[in-house]
Amino acid sequence: MEGRSKSASQSAGTWSPASKDSDTVKRIHAMLHPRNIVVVGATDKPGNYAERIWNNLVKYRFRGDLYPVNAKRESIWGVPCFKDFASLPDKPDHVLVLVPARFVVQVMREAAAAGARSATIVTSGFSELQDAESQRLAVELAGVIRETGLAVTGPNCLGNLSASENLFTNIDDRIVTMGKGPVAIVGQSGAIVMSIRQTLEDRGVGVGYMVTTGNEAGLETPEFMEYFAADPSVRAIVVYLEGVRNTKVFRAACKAARAAGKPVIALKLGASEGGRAAAMAHTGALAGSIESFDAISTREGVIRARGLDELIEMTECFVHAHLPKGPRLAAVSLSGGKRGLLIDAFSAEGLSFADLSKDASGKLAKMLGPGSIVGNPLDAGFAAVVDPSVYMQSIKIMIEDPDTDIVIIDAELPKAPHELRERNLRIVNDMAGAASKPVIYISAMSIGFTDFMKELRLSLPNIVVTQGLDRAVIAIKAMIGYASLRKEVPDVLSSSSSSARATLERVLKSAKGAALDEVASKKLLKAYGIPVSKEEIVQDAASAAKIAKKIGFPVVAKIVSEDILHKSDIGGVVLNIKNAAEAKKAFNDITARVKKLKGKPRIEGILIAQQVKADLELVVGASLDAEMGPVILFGSGGVDIELMKDVALAGAPLDANDARELIDRTKAGVKLRGYRGKPALHEPSVSKAIVGLSNLIADAGQRIASIDVNPFLVNTKTGVAVDALIVLNNDASKSAAGH
Repeated sequence: MEGRSKSASQSAGTWSPASKDSDTVKRIHAMLHPRNIVVVGATDKPGNYAERIWNNLVKYRFRGDLYPVNAKRESIWGVPCFKDFASLPDKPDHVLVLVPARFVVQVMREAAAAGARSATIVTSGFSELQDAESQRLAVELAGVIRETGLAVTGPNCLGNLSASENLFTNIDDRIVTMGKGPVAIVGQSGAIVMSIRQTLEDRGVGVGYMVTTGNEAGLETPEFMEYFAADPSVRAIVVYLEGVRNTKVFRAACKAARAAGKPVIALKLGASEGGRAAAMAHTGALAGSIESFDAISTREGVIRARGLDELIEMTECFVHAHLPKGPRLAAVSLSGGKRGLLIDAFSAEGLSFADLSKDASGKLAKMLGPGSIVGNPLDAGFAAVVDPSVYMQSIKIMIEDPDTDIVIIDAELPKAPHELRERNLRIVNDMAGAASKPVIYISAMSIGFTDFMKELRLSLPNIVVTQGLDRAVIAIKAMIGYASLRKEVPDVLSSSSSSARATLERVLKSAKGAALDEVASKKLLKAYGIPVSKEEIVQDAASAAKIAKKIGFPVVAKIVSEDILHKSDIGGVVLNIKNAAEAKKAFNDITARVKKLKGKPRIEGILIAQQVKADLELVVGASLDAEMGPVILFGSGGVDIELMKDVALAGAPLDANDARELIDRTKAGVKLRGYRGKPALHEPSVSKAIVGLSNLIADAGQRIASIDVNPFLVNTKTGVAVDALIVLNNDASKSAAGH
C-alpha cells in the first residue's frame, strides 16, 4: 500500500500549528495528521483488534501510507508485511502498538529510534491492573515515553479519529462520516467516547476528531483540549473526565479554549455522595470534588453535563447557534398545553420569557385579529388553523424583534418527506442565519431520527434541533451562562504581605496535632487581615473572671484543644456569660466535661472571648480539593450550615471582584445587602475575610487541608470571625518542614 495516496502533510486544507503554538500542540498535530501509520502486531487471527483497525483505515482511505509489521509474516491482509521498522520503505511516523504488554516498551524505543513522532498503544495490561508486574510495566512505559518524547495515547485505549485525514485507528465498525466536523471529543473511556461520537453522528452533528486516551501514560485529556482550542475547524470540545491529574494544565487548557471562544462540554465522574472524601471540617465535607470542579471550571468556560443525553443537547446547541446576546426568551407553539409546559420547564431553571417589543406585539395583535391573546410564549394554534401563514409570520416577528435574544419553536423534524414542513424549516434556517440569533426547535419528547431526518438536519446548519424539553432547557441555560462569561479570566496571585507569610511558616512549624487549636487558627486569620473577636486564653477560673471583666460582658467561654474539632458538640462552649461568677462556673464546667471524654483530649486552656452582637451568621471556609486544588467557600453559617447548604465556591486565590461575585451567588449575599427593609450589613469586612482566607490557603500550598470560619458574624458596623478551625495536611507539612 506504499504510495497509495498523497501524504497527510500534503492533504488539501489541513491546518498546521503556527510557530507561536506550544510544543504540545505541535506533537499532537503530528499524531492526528501523520504521514504514515505502522501497525505493529499485525495478525490475521479472526476478529482481532489489529485487523479491525486495519480494515477501518482501508475502508475510509487514510490519506497517508499504511505498513503492517510482524517479524513472522511476509504478507498479511493482501499486502506485504514488514519484519521491523528498518525494513519499511519510509521511516515510521505514527505507530499503532498491538503487541502483548511485555513487548510494548521495546517497541516504543525502537519506534523512536527509527524516527517515529507518535504512537497509539491499544494494548492493555498496565496501570489498570493491580498486580506487581502490570504496575512495573506501567512505570517503565511512562519512563520510555518521557525519554523518547513521543506523543502517545494509551495504553489500554481504542484508537482515534482525525476526519480530515480519513484516519480512523479504532475498532468501531459502525458507519463514520469523514469530514471536518465542528466537534472534537476526547476522554479515557473508549466505549463512552465512541458512543458520544455515534450519537452525534446519528443527530447529524459532524465529529472532526475523536481521541481515546486510555490510561494516559503519555498525553492527557487537557493537552488535547489545548490542541483543539488552537484548531480553527473545531467549534466545541467534548470531554469525558474521570479525574483531573494536573490542575494547572487543566486550567490552562480551559483558558485557551475560552479565549478561542470554544465551550468545553464535560461529563465528569464524582458527582455522587459516595465519590466524595469525608473531611474533618464543615468546609471539607461540603466542598466535595464535583462542587470544586464546578466552582473552578465553570468560571473558565467549562459546561458540565449531568449525563450523556444532556451532553448531546448541549453540543447540538453550541455547534448550530450563535451565542445569545442575553437571556431574553421568545417561543412559538401551536398548542396551549405545550405552551404551559414551556413556561413550567424554563421557570424551573430560573429562566423566563421576555416582554416583546411594542412593535412586535402590535404586529402580532394585528395579524391574530381582535380578541386574540398576544403572549410569550405565543400559542398560534387556533389562528394558524384559520390562516396557516400565521405560524411562519409569528416566527419571523419573534426572530426580528430586537427585544428577544433566543427564539424557541415547539416542533420537531418530519420523519418522512413533507413539502410544507421542509419548506418552512428552510425558511427559518435562512432567517436564523441572517439574524445571527439562536433559533432552537424543541421536541418535547425524544424521538428516533430516521435516515430522512438525518439528511434533512444536515441541510439546516443555522438552527438547533433538540430532543426532550427538560434537557433542552438545561442546554439553553448553559448557552446563556457561557455567553455571559468574560472572554478571559485573569490570573489572580496572592496579595498577602511578607509578614503574613512569615506568621504562616511559624505557626505551621510549631503545630503538633492534626489541627490547629482556635488560638493558633485565629492568629493566622489575623495575620491575613481577617478581623477576629477580642479574646484571651486562661488556665484557671479566677483568670477567666478577670479576663471576662477586662473584655466586657457578655462573653463566651470555649475549650482550646487541638484534639477537639467541633467544640459545641461536646459541651465545650458556654454563651451569654454576664458576670464574673458565671465566668468561673463556665471554666469549671467545660473543664470537667472535657476530662470525662474518651481518649482524654489535651486541654490547652479555656478561651474567654467577646460575644459579638450579630445580625447575620456566615461561613467562610477553604478546602484543598484533591483534584482542583485550593477552593474557597462562602455562605450562610451557624449550626444549620449542613441543613441550609446556601454556599458558593470559587478557586483560590481571589481578589475583591471575585469575592463580590462569590457573595452574589448566595442567599446570604441578598441578606448582607439588606432584605425586606432591613439595613445593609458590613460587606467590606466579609469581602476582606474571603480574600484573606483565599490568600492563606493559596500560600499554604499543600500543607493545610481545610479552614473553617464558622460563624463569621456580621452587623451594620463590622464583621468578626468568632470561631476558626484549621485542619492540617500533615504529610505535606512534614515534607515542607524537611526542606
